[in-house]
Amino acid sequence: MLLVPAAQFVMGACASRCSTLVDSLDLEDTTVWFSSHIAAGTNLTFPGNHPTCNRASQVVDVDICRVSMLTTTGPTSNTSIEVWLPANWTGRFLSTGNGGTGGCIQYEDVNYAVSQGFAAVGTNNGHNGTIGEPFLNNPGVIKDFAYRALHLGVVLGKQVTKAFYGKEHTKSYYLGCSTGGRQGFKEAQDFPEDFDGIVAGAPAFAFTNLTSWSGSFFTKTGPPGSPTFLTTEQWNAVWQNMLVQCDGLDGQVDGILEDPDLCQYRPEALICGANTTGPCLTGTQAQTVRAVFSDLHGPDGSLVYPRMQPSPQLGLLVGGRPFPYTNDWFRNVVYNDSSWDAATLGPADYAAAAAQDPIISSDNSARYYNHVARTMGLTSAALDEFYRYFRISGLNHCAGGPGATFIGNRAVAVAGHEPERNVLSAIVRWVEEGVAPDHILGTAYVNGTKTAGVNFERKHCKYPARNVYQSGDPKLADSWACV
Repeated sequence: MLLVPAAQFVMGACASRCSTLVDSLDLEDTTVWFSSHIAAGTNLTFPGNHPTCNRASQVVDVDICRVSMLTTTGPTSNTSIEVWLPANWTGRFLSTGNGGTGGCIQYEDVNYAVSQGFAAVGTNNGHNGTIGEPFLNNPGVIKDFAYRALHLGVVLGKQVTKAFYGKEHTKSYYLGCSTGGRQGFKEAQDFPEDFDGIVAGAPAFAFTNLTSWSGSFFTKTGPPGSPTFLTTEQWNAVWQNMLVQCDGLDGQVDGILEDPDLCQYRPEALICGANTTGPCLTGTQAQTVRAVFSDLHGPDGSLVYPRMQPSPQLGLLVGGRPFPYTNDWFRNVVYNDSSWDAATLGPADYAAAAAQDPIISSDNSARYYNHVARTMGLTSAALDEFYRYFRISGLNHCAGGPGATFIGNRAVAVAGHEPERNVLSAIVRWVEEGVAPDHILGTAYVNGTKTAGVNFERKHCKYPARNVYQSGDPKLADSWACV
C-alpha cells in the first residue's frame, strides 16, 4: 500500500486538473489563454503588464491553478481576467477590485485571497494601465470601467471555479479599496446577488465629481513659485499646527485625529509675524490652505464634493501639478478632447462632468451612509443588519499612515487573521455565523514594521460613534471608548 500525505495528494490533484482545464472551458464571448499549475513560492512575472501598473511580479504564497482569459464586451472593448484556484480551497469565492483609473489586475490582492483559501478573480477593468487614452471615443471601455468588467469577472470566475472543483462555491465575497471600494458599492446596488459579503474601503463615490475635486487643488495652489503655492516645508508646518489646534479633541495628544470632522482648522494662526522664525504663511497662502480644506461647490452653489479632511498626506494633490486622473478623465471621457488643459478647470467643468456620471452619484463615505439611511428611512441600528461603516483613524489612502492601520484589508496590512482584527475574516464570520463586528481592532507597529513590535492598538468605531480616550495607557485599545 502506498501512503500519500493529504496535502501532497491535494497538490497533485490540483496540478492534474489544471492541465486539462483550459480544454474543458466553454465560456461565452471568452478566449481562455491558458490554465497553469503554479507551485507555492513561485515568483510570477507579468511582461505584458502596462508599465503604469507597477506590478512586474508577484510571489505566489500557495499552490494554485492560474487561469488567464479575455472576454469580449463589445465591438471595440474587452476585459482581461485571471482566476486563481488554490489547492486547499475553503469553498469560498472572492473578487478583487481596482484602483484609480486602472486598468491593472491587482495580483497582490488575488494572492492574498488565495492564501486564505478563496478561489479569486481579478480583472484589468476593461483596459491596460492607469492611463486615460483607452477611454477616448470608446463608450464600451468606459462602461467596462464603470461596472461591467468586474461583474463579468465575477460571473466567469464562478463558472471557472465550478468547472475546476466540480461543485459550486459556498459563499461569495468582495474586497477592494479606492476605485475598488466604489466598485464594491456599485455591485451591491446593481448586482446584489453577486456577493454574500462586501468589504469596500475608501470608496471613490461620485467618481466624476471626485475627479473635479481632485483637479481643483491645482487651481487653488497654482504651480511652484505662485503667490498661492506652499512648499513642502510649509505644508508640514500646517499639519503640525493643525495638530496643535485639533489633536486633543479626542482626549489624547498623539498625532492622530480620531474624528477629523471635529477639526475646523484656522490657518491664519500661521501667518508670518514680525518675529516669526519658523515656517509661516502669507495671507494669500493662508487663503490657499483654507480653500484646500473647504467644500467644493458648483456654479449654482450646489455641493460638488466635501472638503479634504485634515491630513498630512497631501503631496500629490498640492504639489503644483494637475492631478493625472483628472487630466485623463476630462480629456478622454468628459470632453473627448486630448488637448484639454487641467489648468483651466473651473465650475463649468464640474457641471459638465457631473452631467455625464456613469458610475455612482453620491458623496464621501459618511454622506453616502447617511443618504442610505434617509432614503430607506432606517436608523443606524436598522442599517446595522446589513451595512456597517468603520472610520479608520490615521489611515493613509487604503494602507499605511500613523494610525492603527493594520486591519487585514490587504496582505501588507495583516496583524492577524482573527475576525476582531481582520476585516476579511470579519465579513466571513458575519456572513457565515451571523456575528457582525461592532469595531475593528487595528494595530500600529513601531516604525510601521512588524518585526519591530507593536506600538499601539485601537478599536476603530462603527459610525456614527467616535473614539474618545478614557483613561489608562493610551497605547492600549481598552483605554478608549466608542461614544
